[in-house]
Amino acid sequence: MRAVGIILAGGNNRKMQELTTKRAVAAMPVAGSYRAIDFALSNMTNSHVQKVAVLTQYNARSLNEHLNSSKWWNFGRKQGGLYVFTPTITSDNGYWYRGTADAIYQNLDFLKRCHEPYVIITSGDAVYKMDYNKVLEYHIAKKADITVVCKELEAGEDATRFGTIRMNESARIEEFEEKPMVANSNTISTGIYVIRRRQLIDLVEHCAEEDRHDFVTDILIRYKNLKKIYGYKINSYWSNISTVDAYYQTNMDFLKPEVRNYFFKDLPEVYSKVGDLPPVKYNEGSVVKNSLIASGSIINGTVENSILFKKTFVGNNCVIKNSIILNDVYLGDNTYIENCIVESRDTIRANTRHVGENGVKVVIEKNERYAV
Repeated sequence: MRAVGIILAGGNNRKMQELTTKRAVAAMPVAGSYRAIDFALSNMTNSHVQKVAVLTQYNARSLNEHLNSSKWWNFGRKQGGLYVFTPTITSDNGYWYRGTADAIYQNLDFLKRCHEPYVIITSGDAVYKMDYNKVLEYHIAKKADITVVCKELEAGEDATRFGTIRMNESARIEEFEEKPMVANSNTISTGIYVIRRRQLIDLVEHCAEEDRHDFVTDILIRYKNLKKIYGYKINSYWSNISTVDAYYQTNMDFLKPEVRNYFFKDLPEVYSKVGDLPPVKYNEGSVVKNSLIASGSIINGTVENSILFKKTFVGNNCVIKNSIILNDVYLGDNTYIENCIVESRDTIRANTRHVGENGVKVVIEKNERYAV
């Protein structure tokens, strides 16, 4: 592959509410056994991108822990590899990343030392499969300066939380509006870009000189009439998990057989860090319907249309419906959970009831289960 990869995974997202108070969005658990960043990393390795940099910042401990070994995504090579860059204070710079362009600028030495002619930039908070080679071939065929991967939303979907795009007949982007109050287009940017490496270095350096810090606002939107920026449309599954409702819906999509088969069974595979945990134990009297339950869990109650992550304990006579239970949660006897996301390492006391009446409810119990 003639490209180097950059995964932007440092942003803080308040729309995730309490779920991001102790982890980055890119570290959010997805589909029982994965983290959100696994999908971007798997796409990189499956597209034979051998050198990938992950730029982390906000609440990065959990994410850095997840990335502490590159072998899970086959980046443990002599050539290339997986690089994790956090903000570094130097004699010239005392800032954290002030935006996506600034994050790239602070790690510009990495790009300057690379030899690959192209760069693939993507976020770490989307669930999808993609062959970046096809986007690169399209980019070269169009003689584009920048190629933006975009997707047509279905009627009724909210486009205002994305960047909206309008293209002409040749797919050149004529209008680009970031998170508009009212969306005039149903075509959105997926946050995946292809650009020539030298061009990226020039644009980012120019941004820094003018004290501009955002890749979308200060490069894509600002240069849309000066540079040849093209859109590459995809029709396959793509979902961004940047709000509580979107995160909930993305996980629930994995209960659909076609989505589950697409990610779990169809090649190429999605890779993740593997934990040595025993298989799920279903005790006598447990009832499970249309649910995903990860390894290390023990089930004594009823689970319907739900996703239970690793090391979940479900007590006697518990009922869990339409809910997401994150890693290492203990549910006491006679607990009732419906339309909820239960935060990891929670202990839900026996005989308690949590129901999301008006949408999804995030449940966080401040119980210290472990001795100090």
